[in-house]
Amino acid sequence: MKGDGQSNDRTNLQRAIDQSVGKTLLLTGASRIDASGLQLRSGSRLRFEPGASLALLPHEQATYQMLRIWDVQGVVVEGAVLDGKKDLNKAGDEADRDGYGMGISVAGSSNVNLISPVTVGCWGDGIYIANSYQRKGQTSSHITVLDHLASDCRRQGVSIVSGSNILIERPVWQRIGGTLPSAGLDIEPNSNLDVLDNIRVVNPVTRHCRTGILIYLQALVGPRAKLINIEISGHRDELSAVAPLNISGLKLDGNVVTGSIRVNSSTWVGSRMRRLRSDDYDVIRGPKIIMEGLKIIS
Repeated sequence: MKGDGQSNDRTNLQRAIDQSVGKTLLLTGASRIDASGLQLRSGSRLRFEPGASLALLPHEQATYQMLRIWDVQGVVVEGAVLDGKKDLNKAGDEADRDGYGMGISVAGSSNVNLISPVTVGCWGDGIYIANSYQRKGQTSSHITVLDHLASDCRRQGVSIVSGSNILIERPVWQRIGGTLPSAGLDIEPNSNLDVLDNIRVVNPVTRHCRTGILIYLQALVGPRAKLINIEISGHRDELSAVAPLNISGLKLDGNVVTGSIRVNSSTWVGSRMRRLRSDDYDVIRGPKIIMEGLKIIS
């Protein structure tokens, strides 16, 4: 399917997605859609040909998902170029503090492969990964993101709220800022029902973000004991305004959160910080933080 860069292609694109399940849908040209976004199906395979893109039309929505991957399995998206056109968003002063406009939203889905996605100008996050909104306790699992570029998004390059067996390799998250937390990557559960199991981030680059990588765990604390497993290797941060890495927010108050957070072979360029930033974190009872091989370049 080929867009002309001006018309609202959402209805035609959704019809094509619905009719191409089990096949590969090729997108060419510049397509525009309204903020209602597109819903992928189980078995969807979407490939953006070189030069193809998907951009939002002018709108007034503080919350949107350009591509929704919700409660489905076996999805592949290749070469997506998504532009949230934050400069065209007229959501108003109250929405300036919000950041829920997502490029790609994954919720309660499994076996999802995102290959070389580009997400720019999103009102919120480039990619957002969480539990199902409709099926309580259904966690996103086996999610792979390769060679992601997020640029000029207002809130995050990527948010991981909940998931298991998530692999993110070779991402570049740059110029993230406009509403808090403004991190390249934010791993931050919303509740005690969330899961952070086998989260691996390999060779990420963060540039000119407020915080390079933020792991904030307070909302995970609750009556259910939790075990987390996060590994970040080869992180390179360039000129983050507050901190290249911040692992914070874990007051247990008698509850149990255990496991490990491993950070290996990081390089911080132009950082004012010489070590990990950590606030309000129970280092005795909480998940063990293991940080090795930090290199700082002035």
